[in-house]
Amino acid sequence: MGLPDAGKLLRQSSLNLPPGPFPLPIIGNLHLLDLRRQDKSLMKISEKYGPVFTVHLGFQKVVVLTGYEAVKDALLNTADVFEDRPAIPIFYHIQHGNGVFFSSQELWKTTRRFTIATMRDLGMGKHLGEERMVEELHFLIELIRSFKGEPFQLRFLNMAPTNITFAILFGRRFDYEDPTFLTLIKIVWVGRDL
Repeated sequence: MGLPDAGKLLRQSSLNLPPGPFPLPIIGNLHLLDLRRQDKSLMKISEKYGPVFTVHLGFQKVVVLTGYEAVKDALLNTADVFEDRPAIPIFYHIQHGNGVFFSSQELWKTTRRFTIATMRDLGMGKHLGEERMVEELHFLIELIRSFKGEPFQLRFLNMAPTNITFAILFGRRFDYEDPTFLTLIKIVWVGRDL
């Protein structure tokens, strides 16, 4: 029994991918790309293969969409195909595919659905979020007025968005000098200058 034909294996693994230039071993199609102007290189490839094509960046297969119509069609008509994201090997090694930011595949989809549902439950995209922002803006304006034109630190401007988030999460806002709030700020903004 002989070894399988490499070209046949490549064609079988690429059946569901759009056409593109034939990849070289190890480097794939990197030889076709000007790394300083990848956009121009990809547009040149699209002249031959159309607005949707596949390139190989080393061993990684990448589907490229060029032009407004191709992107619009892909995101509107076949959004489920593009909803996943590839695993990033270093983060997969460190976190074993877990976590909100670096998960992929089914775990990422589940985490994303949960996060969106939770954010909606907390008022994101509803009037509740807007109401909290307007409320915080009134407190911020009053605080700025209290300085009567004298100089003041901008840390309150940085603290306002955090206070909006805390108001949504904890159901109440904090005074800018509240010790609990300042402790939470220090925890959230570790290493940043207030």
